[in-house]
Amino acid sequence: MEQDSHTLHGDGISAVIVGQGAELVSLRDEQGFEFLWQAGPEWRRHSPVLFPIVGRLKGDQLRHRGRTYPMTQHGFARDKPFVWAQRGPRSCTLVLTHDADTRAHYPFAFRLAVTYTLGRQQLAVALEVTNTGDEPLPASVGAHPAFNWPLLPELSKEAYRLDFAEAEPQPIRRLKDGLLLPASRPTPIEGRTLALAESLFDDDAVILDRPASTSVRYAADHGPAIEMSWQGAEELGIWSKPGGAPFLCIEPWHGIASPVDFDGEFSDKPGVMLIEPGATRSLSYWINVGR
Repeated sequence: MEQDSHTLHGDGISAVIVGQGAELVSLRDEQGFEFLWQAGPEWRRHSPVLFPIVGRLKGDQLRHRGRTYPMTQHGFARDKPFVWAQRGPRSCTLVLTHDADTRAHYPFAFRLAVTYTLGRQQLAVALEVTNTGDEPLPASVGAHPAFNWPLLPELSKEAYRLDFAEAEPQPIRRLKDGLLLPASRPTPIEGRTLALAESLFDDDAVILDRPASTSVRYAADHGPAIEMSWQGAEELGIWSKPGGAPFLCIEPWHGIASPVDFDGEFSDKPGVMLIEPGATRSLSYWINVGR
């Protein structure tokens, strides 16, 4: 594992986190079974932290007070080294703060803290954004964990499903070239259940911009299973690489890609939080592993 890493041990669960991007890179149960995608050639990430944007901005540019700043998809946090603020046997905290490089892309003062805590067969993750400046801080934040799909290699991908806590009848949103299309589409979720298949992702992510649920279970009829829940998220993305890849991402977000026709100030973009000076906003999620 990478040198700048920390391993957590809980009851029936272990996790490995690296300083680069504050990224979770392994999640195993007490039998050593790996749930997390191991960054194969189809997608070289495991579970990136999305900040200060979720998705893409039009032209990959952030507009603020008449100036434009280059900002690539999902923001820069996933590619920045974090500082270890705390390392313990069951929890750790990593912090990213503004510097000259971040200000060249995002002209704001901020503190982003990511805390991982293990309990009984559970990983809790807290993303906290604090405005350390003297003007409102426009920001989005999100999670992007990728799980092996299928979890058991002897099962087909189609053996798996997502079971939501609530019925999800609302239309979904889709992307074109990474930007949000204006028209919604009928949901592929039947009642509470989304049957998984590679064809779901032919048009990129399935986006629930008004999810009724705050938890979902990812499982087949037998074998390892994951239950994921969240708090502080307004949207939920479900993604695998179009054309087929052996992972499935379940992504709680507070933020969303720019609409295809949006070309305004970043602070006016749909999905952006405005955090007052000295205030903190958080998004938390929990991953429970079982069989």
